[in-house]
Amino acid sequence: MRFKTIIEPFKIKVVEPIKFTTEKEREEILKKAGYNVFNIPAEDVIIDLLTDSGTNAMSSKQWAGIMDGDESYAGSKSFYRFESVVKKITGFKHVIPVHQGRAAEKILFSIVAGPGKYIPNNTHFDTTRANIEFVGGNAVDLPIPEGTQPDVWHPFKGNMDVERLEKFIKEKGAENIPLVMLTVTNNSNGGQPVSMQNIREVREVCDKYGIPLFLDACRFAENAYFIKKREKGYENKSIFEITKEMFSYADGCTMSAKKDAFANIGGFLAMNDDELALKARNVLIVTEGFPTYGGLAGRDLEAIAQGLEEVLDENYLVYRIRSVEYLAEKLIERGVPVLIPPGGHAVYLDAKKFASHIPPEQFPGQSIVVELYRVGGIRSVEIGSVMFGRKDKETGKFIPHTMELVRLAIPRRVYTQSHIDYVIEVITEVHRNRDKLKGYKIVWEAPILRHFTARFEPID
Repeated sequence: MRFKTIIEPFKIKVVEPIKFTTEKEREEILKKAGYNVFNIPAEDVIIDLLTDSGTNAMSSKQWAGIMDGDESYAGSKSFYRFESVVKKITGFKHVIPVHQGRAAEKILFSIVAGPGKYIPNNTHFDTTRANIEFVGGNAVDLPIPEGTQPDVWHPFKGNMDVERLEKFIKEKGAENIPLVMLTVTNNSNGGQPVSMQNIREVREVCDKYGIPLFLDACRFAENAYFIKKREKGYENKSIFEITKEMFSYADGCTMSAKKDAFANIGGFLAMNDDELALKARNVLIVTEGFPTYGGLAGRDLEAIAQGLEEVLDENYLVYRIRSVEYLAEKLIERGVPVLIPPGGHAVYLDAKKFASHIPPEQFPGQSIVVELYRVGGIRSVEIGSVMFGRKDKETGKFIPHTMELVRLAIPRRVYTQSHIDYVIEVITEVHRNRDKLKGYKIVWEAPILRHFTARFEPID
């Protein structure tokens, strides 16, 4: 294009008012919520960057599809449209709808995982890890070294360490590894993309040992865009062509349609294995619903099908990725430490550097999350030792997470540049006064996925 300004490839048709609160009011809200922003009512949040999952603005065609949804219990036309679109993009033989991505994980791992089983991944996200461990399995992260270093630039920091993967398979035995998984993009490692070469190399290792490869594909289109922009040989290929090749190396996938499909709910489990699909559908019927609706209304299936087609639009992806880059660039200009390069769906603050005086066991990321809400009403999420830290079972010693991050996840088609400029101002203000940040301690936690419901107190 002639012009440098990248505009939103859409017009705003419906708006939702934002409720403004004062800092004094937010202090009381935080106390009531146990200093956990998950416990804060959404209406008390000014800018909500907690997650990009299910928080997207749907298009006029998606809303039109909702009105046209077929609510038949079995064999609705909405399911067949949904199935057709998923098959067109992924090429998988079996498509099983579920109410969201973690339901796909629950079904898959309840069948293949269990005690003595290992699931390698570039980096598992929280619900994936929880569903593996819930049935007694072992979730194993094998990122490349650059993937755990926030200030090191690498075009594909989401890649899996292929040498470590093969070594791990030899050590544990292929018979104890029911599948290998790749998360695209790699959320826990900063929303970082996985290269096509890495997907191919992981596939080759899996073939060598007869192990299936699955993708956690909730941000597949964003990953494909990074491949187009950063990997030689793909610059002239369409996003659809790139996604087709990505899925061609896999035997199946889990998908949360609440991300790259723009939907507010939904997902699917897809695969080529007939026997595994039969088992999955049996579990689905018990836990989710009939195989042609899987816990979703027909209108949701319509919205997902339409969203999956819309996300392949390169004009949208240019705008999407550039919007995230804009936030990262402005923060870097102001001296705020962020994970580089910025990911596809979020900017990640490097909490270790941001609040270097707070040790990992006092959760520096959580301290920043609390302060962003207190100062500016911005809701974000800690991805560090609150989410992934643990105590050693034998010694009781605290084992911090590899990185201490704060994720600012950008909902799709929701906020304008002025909203993001406000976010930049607030973060800059908190960073300017970072020496005043206090550590936090957990006063109550659940045994699984504690970060959703834990309660904290500041350490004086």
